[in-house]
Amino acid sequence: MIFGLPALIGFLPLVIYLYLAFKGKNLLSTVIICVLVGAVLTGQTPVSLSNEIANGLKSFLGLIGFIIMMGAGLGEVLTETKVARNLVEILIKKVGIKSQNQAIIVTMGASTLLVSLLGTLAGANAMIAPILIPIVASFGLTPNALAVILHGAGACGLFLGPFVPPVITLMGLTGLTYGTYLANIGMPVAALVLISTYYTGKKVQKQYEGIEMYSTEDMDKDVEFVSTPEINKATMVFALVMIGMLAYGIYAKAGAAYAIVVMLTVAFTTGLAAGRSMMDIIGSLTKGATRMFWLFFMFVLYDPFLKFVTMTGAFTTLGDMLKPLIEVSGDIGFIIISTLVGIFGVSGAAVAQSVVLNDLFKNIVVDINLPMTIWGTVLLIGSQITSFAYPTGDMIGQMGLARSKDLKSMIRNGMTITVVMIVYVIARAIIYSI
Repeated sequence: MIFGLPALIGFLPLVIYLYLAFKGKNLLSTVIICVLVGAVLTGQTPVSLSNEIANGLKSFLGLIGFIIMMGAGLGEVLTETKVARNLVEILIKKVGIKSQNQAIIVTMGASTLLVSLLGTLAGANAMIAPILIPIVASFGLTPNALAVILHGAGACGLFLGPFVPPVITLMGLTGLTYGTYLANIGMPVAALVLISTYYTGKKVQKQYEGIEMYSTEDMDKDVEFVSTPEINKATMVFALVMIGMLAYGIYAKAGAAYAIVVMLTVAFTTGLAAGRSMMDIIGSLTKGATRMFWLFFMFVLYDPFLKFVTMTGAFTTLGDMLKPLIEVSGDIGFIIISTLVGIFGVSGAAVAQSVVLNDLFKNIVVDINLPMTIWGTVLLIGSQITSFAYPTGDMIGQMGLARSKDLKSMIRNGMTITVVMIVYVIARAIIYSI
């Protein structure tokens, strides 16, 4: 640390990051500022700074950023080949919805599945909303209820998808396999969020039924989608290759890097089955990936940003300061406190939140020998439930897709889920300590 400043001053880049993130400033610009502040605090030269950025390209965070780019590329291939649309048609229309309750359940299933495949809440729900609205409107579902359902169910796709950024990140941070993650972290959290969403969605529907409704024009906007043999073939190839590679990955206990091979294999086999040339597929991959380049660059810079904070000794000093509190409150206190810090104290991209939260407390996690299944639960809830605890862009975005103006119901659902998750963490902590 320059000038022998106290180690806690090393948190200055992190404080700046949290402040600007909460203010809604551009995240990439924010991280660049934090890297520069960290470089000054640790006395970096232009040469050493460039070396640290280069190391960021080889880091785990750089890998996550690249996987996010590849996921966007795969999503573009699935969109352009009409495979994603065909999956929605199969899920929604061919099930044969016969009641309002069934419409809610099918909507939740379609949203969760498509988000888990595409790795984006906004993108997946934007694809299914225009198809869903005429159908659910015919059963009297209100825009208020649909917005709640899309937000809660779609978020669960980010807890479950084998190659979505949050899951890949948590597997990398904890060292857990996908099967272990799913059984101990992803599925329990997703189940509780889905149940809470269903309950709140039904309550909101009952409250606004007959008061808020879709227009007759909305009900008539059902654009007919006609699949072709090529689209059906590509959809079948996509499903078989994805399931096969996922099964192999679980069997081989593959790590995060395996996602790159999966995405490339699925993209090319699906594209070729749809009759597209290799160059067309590469073009689609590049087109989709380009949209996420800023995020890749940001994740490369996250590595030196957090490394500079570590170099100041700030994390070690914080751990030493918290040890007396942990000795008094025990493992239960630490688990609860770290979760609350994640939900309410760290903002920004959810994947980045989990990394920041992990860096804040990983030394303590090692000291108290906390199982990775418990710590992974803390990281997932601490990073993902923020979008329910506050009126974030994700929340407002789902309102727009559902054509709802009812923020109150969204906050109601968000607070219900937040409370349920905090209670769940407390229960897990108590069970672990017994």
